[in-house]
Amino acid sequence: MKILVPVKRVIDYNVKPRVKADGSGVDLANVKMSMNPFDEISVEEAIRLKEAGKAEEIVAVSVGPAKAQETLRTALAMGADRAILVQTDDEVEPLAVAKILKAIVEAEDPGLVILGKQAIDDDSNQTGQMLAALLGWGQGTFANTVEVGDGTIDVKREIDGGLQTVQLKLPAIVTTDLRLNEPRYASLPNIMKAKSKPLDQKTPADYGVDTAPRLTTSKVTEPPKREAGEILEDVDTLVAKLKEMGVA
Repeated sequence: MKILVPVKRVIDYNVKPRVKADGSGVDLANVKMSMNPFDEISVEEAIRLKEAGKAEEIVAVSVGPAKAQETLRTALAMGADRAILVQTDDEVEPLAVAKILKAIVEAEDPGLVILGKQAIDDDSNQTGQMLAALLGWGQGTFANTVEVGDGTIDVKREIDGGLQTVQLKLPAIVTTDLRLNEPRYASLPNIMKAKSKPLDQKTPADYGVDTAPRLTTSKVTEPPKREAGEILEDVDTLVAKLKEMGVA
C-alpha cells in the first residue's frame, strides 16, 4: 500500500506571530518556519505503518512557495520515500488544496491519505474533509489511534462523549490529532540522505486547479492585551466583584 502525506510549511509554533503594520496580514519576513505540528504526526504515523509492514511507500506532498522544499526535505529525512512540491506563491485556500490533492491522489493511487487535522496558521480544519468529499472516500477525523487491517482501517477518535471507533474501507482519508503519536527527530545521516531523495516539482496549473483566492482579508489585528489581575481580600469581596461584573 502507498500512503500519501500532505504537509504544510507554517510559522514555527514557538514563534509569536506579528501583524503587519498596515494590518493586511501576518508578517512572515525573517520568521522561522517549520512543518505544521499536526502534519509531523501524520508523517510519523505513516512511517510507523511502513515499519509495521502495512505500507511499501510514503509520498509527502506540499502546496506552497519554493521554500516549502525545506519542509518536504524534513519529511524525507524522517522517513518518507519521495516528495512532490506543487509550487505557488499564492495564498492557497483549503478547497484549492483539496482539489490539487485529489488530482495527485488520482495520479499516485495511494491506499491511504494521512494529514494533520488542521494547520496552526489558519486553523481551518477543512482540507481532509473536503478531500474525502471530492474523492468519495470514507474519512476518520481527529484520530488518536490507527490500526490497519485487511482492506480496512480502524480509527479511534475523540468526541465530546469520549472515544469513538470507526472502521473504514480502504482507500480512506485520516486526519491526525495530537495524541496519536510523538514524532521522531530526523537524524543527521537521514538529513544528508534526504538531499538525494527524489522531489518532483509541479504547479497548480499542471493539475488544472485555479488557486486564485475566493475570500478577501479585510483586516488583521492582534488580540487585546490581557489586563492585570487583582488580588482580593476575602470571599465576600470576590462575590461582590463578580456581582458587579454581572457574573454572579
